[in-house]
Amino acid sequence: MQPMDDGDILELYQQRDQRAISETQQKFGGLCMQMACSLTGSRQDAEECLNDALLRLWENIPPAQPQSLGGYLMTVCRNLALDCRKLRFREKRGSGQNSLNLDELAECIASKEHPEETFDKRALSEAIGRFLDTQPAEARVMFVMRYWSCLSVQEVAKECGAGESKVKMTLLRTRNKLREFLEQEGYR
Repeated sequence: MQPMDDGDILELYQQRDQRAISETQQKFGGLCMQMACSLTGSRQDAEECLNDALLRLWENIPPAQPQSLGGYLMTVCRNLALDCRKLRFREKRGSGQNSLNLDELAECIASKEHPEETFDKRALSEAIGRFLDTQPAEARVMFVMRYWSCLSVQEVAKECGAGESKVKMTLLRTRNKLREFLEQEGYR
């Protein structure tokens, strides 16, 4: 069965039709699972992240009107997977006690980062976004899947219907172009 168009799925969300969840999972679930599994290292945690992401979509659409349903879901799922990963490593370092200690000190510490560091990170992120806008769609998709979604080269190759050597070469060339772009922008 052919997956529904994103616009049709969004319309199901607008109508509060629960088929929206199953259609979203059918269309984007596999990719979200790969990404979440890569980040968490656990299929069970990845499934939980996907389910939580689908619930958040149900809760947020409407009023949210995402331009890209897949991008919106991937962002929510990635953030949940990163939170899950942080929690797991935090618990390994002291069964959660360190986080409690840091929470108690949080009101004493103005910020973990200086405002100029936050600005620099945001500016760098915007520069990378501008760079990616200039790249061919295939290179942009491979770059985002590899470095934002944290998929392996093999997973990117499978998703893009390309050979691993093509993915590796495309990523290498894109990184080299990014390095040149960032040098021109004054980041290196």
